[in-house]
Amino acid sequence: QVQLVESGGGLVQAGGSLRLSCAASGSIFSINIMGWYRQAPGKQRELVATITSGGSTNYVDSVKGRFTISRGNVKNTVYLQMNSLKPEDTAVYYCYALDRVVPRWGQGTQVTVSS
Repeated sequence: QVQLVESGGGLVQAGGSLRLSCAASGSIFSINIMGWYRQAPGKQRELVATITSGGSTNYVDSVKGRFTISRGNVKNTVYLQMNSLKPEDTAVYYCYALDRVVPRWGQGTQVTVSS
């Protein structure tokens, strides 16, 4: 089984940057896709970005050109570089991994962008 631990959230002013990190442990060689989702108060959890084991990336339209997802030199890490942050990016960000066919989630890290 795969376990995920996020770090790097916090409070930042609009226009600022943050970098989220996610470290996977356990059966990491069964991971096909890693990524980030977010959930704002009163809203459904939404996809932010994903990256496949081959390096292909996918982003929600609202973050294209501002956020960059990448994987570390070892298979079990994924990062989300967030630039030009907006108040509407405020949410709990969850690391995600597709463990063969089973989705795994981290505990979430809060990102708050003040105007």
